Amino acid sequence: MQHLETIEGRLDATGLRFAILASRFNDFIVDRLVGGAVDYLVRHGAEKTNITLIRVPGAYEMPLAAKRLAEAKRFHGIVCLGAVIRGATPHFDYVSAEVSKGLAQVMLDSGIPVGFGVLTTDTLEQAVERAGSKAGNKGVDAAAATLEMIRVLEQF
Repeated sequence: MQHLETIEGRLDATGLRFAILASRFNDFIVDRLVGGAVDYLVRHGAEKTNITLIRVPGAYEMPLAAKRLAEAKRFHGIVCLGAVIRGATPHFDYVSAEVSKGLAQVMLDSGIPVGFGVLTTDTLEQAVERAGSKAGNKGVDAAAATLEMIRVLEQF
């Protein structure tokens, strides 16, 4: 078999600027995601002075804020963190769908990596598990994906 050219993103955040866009709603969960994302980026070479935390009311407001952040061209990547927990009404379905579509559209329109760390869980317990307990920390995962995509895209 012949050798394939392989393009991969090195996990080195040195010199990069990141926006962490976090919802204030369910902040007891989101704060743990933010902590994980910041820790990951710093451990991979980012300076804390190159990480800016932006708070918005809830997940539904994230796409507009992410769009403005991308348009400003101040950041290499945007890490979006939130928690939408199912309740007794269909509200969860609408919010989850719109934030997912909206953030994907920002990434496609801007060409700037947008990490998706918005938890969409059925229960509070599932959210806690994904914010640093049994199921890891999805803030770390979103930061890692953002960093890797920045480095992959640099090579195109």
